[in-house]
Amino acid sequence: MTIAMSHWGRYELGRFLSLTLREREIVILRTCARCGCEYEWGVHVMVFANRAELTPAEVTSLTHGCPDDPCWTAGREATLIRMVDALHDSCDINDELWRSAQELFDERQLLDLPLLCGWYHAICFAARTAHVELEPGAPRFADVTPT
Repeated sequence: MTIAMSHWGRYELGRFLSLTLREREIVILRTCARCGCEYEWGVHVMVFANRAELTPAEVTSLTHGCPDDPCWTAGREATLIRMVDALHDSCDINDELWRSAQELFDERQLLDLPLLCGWYHAICFAARTAHVELEPGAPRFADVTPT
């Protein structure tokens, strides 16, 4: 099964994903935090947060905050967080949020977002269920605390 899933994973982390690296990491970090998957969250903070130019305040917000935190000045990024939260909370995006997202994202991006979020839900479920040990040197949820 993991071999069959590897193609999907390569797409989600590859250059053909329609979201930017920064947007991808916003979705992944928020999904991992909401799923309580410290392992996958820590790996992505360690490997990708700097490449995605996420500030410490943004990483903290993605972990413990909300899309209304002052660090989210781009409406597009706050909308990504709202969409991830909606998918996590209700497995759906309500009509109002969907309409506002349609003003910011094209059709391909609107489809890539729930698939990316769903992929990382699956990764989080697997990592948590298997009790995957945290990576040495990777950040922990407690390392980013709201101020």
